[in-house]
Amino acid sequence: MAGLVFPVDVTSTELVRWVFERINAHDVVSPRPFWTEETVEYFPDATCRGADQVAAYFSDKFAAIEGFHLEVVAIAESGDDVLVHWRVTGRHTGTLLGVAGTGKPLELDGSDHFVLREGRVVTNTVVFDQLAFARQVGLMPPDGSAVDKALKAAFNTKTKAIHALRRSR
Repeated sequence: MAGLVFPVDVTSTELVRWVFERINAHDVVSPRPFWTEETVEYFPDATCRGADQVAAYFSDKFAAIEGFHLEVVAIAESGDDVLVHWRVTGRHTGTLLGVAGTGKPLELDGSDHFVLREGRVVTNTVVFDQLAFARQVGLMPPDGSAVDKALKAAFNTKTKAIHALRRSR
């Protein structure tokens, strides 16, 4: 990992792809110039400010997901914005989103919306399908299963009762 040169004179798309390659190598040292002390990254489970917090965030994910790999599915650039559709794969072996490791495989789609200035991250907003995560690790039942249908029916019954109660007041 040592000795990798942070790319300059490349497009924002090329820079983001390079950072994803480094993240896939579980390298949080080489891409550190990508994050400044003013960088704010909005992840679903944390807001990180500055290079140290972002690097620590990824180190925690590497520890929680054995074989952590981010595949770039699509990428688009417009002005200061870079949008990335990605897929993360691996095995859930450590605490992730507050859920202890289950050993189950993960395959989740998500996206990043980077705002870059002069090759550095100003902000990045990350979203992914947290319900898919919950289903894959067994926190929620499979979609369409008998348990899923019973949970939805109970929830809908409760919702209807609350609406009826409010109308009767």
